[in-house]
Amino acid sequence: MERFGVKSPPSRNRSKTALYVTPQDRVTEFGSELHEDGGKLFCTSCNVVLNHVRKSAINDHLKSKTHTKRKAEFEEQNVRKKQRTLTASLQCNSTAQTEKTSVIQDFVKMCLEANIPLEKADHPSVRAFLSRYVKNGSSIPKSDQLRKAYLPDGYDNENQLINTEDR
Repeated sequence: MERFGVKSPPSRNRSKTALYVTPQDRVTEFGSELHEDGGKLFCTSCNVVLNHVRKSAINDHLKSKTHTKRKAEFEEQNVRKKQRTLTASLQCNSTAQTEKTSVIQDFVKMCLEANIPLEKADHPSVRAFLSRYVKNGSSIPKSDQLRKAYLPDGYDNENQLINTEDR
């Protein structure tokens, strides 16, 4: 056949998957319908993971009845919630978490400097005062956890300050 300039038809067992397409490529291709997080492709309105390798799977999902229904509900709510992967969520360190640890460390430092035993933090009236008047005061743990988790940090910080002052 090749002698006459006729090529044989391509092999039928060849896969039709796009080997070098990333989820971010599909996001740029389809716009705001999709978003990428942690190497996975999500439908923004449905919050489901899509196969980014096969374009036909994405097209089928976007044409489905459930997608159109959820998209209408999503646009009604005007809330842009995007699903994230677990690793991305765990890496996010919010300001509230930072404030919480700072309040607890300041509380322990105040108790140590004023010679107030940490057991006083367990008293119900102290608990009521902290939760009512101190921002994030209700997040201050009991005395045993203060001793185990936050007292060594305060001790190490004070030791470093003393050592730097001596030099």
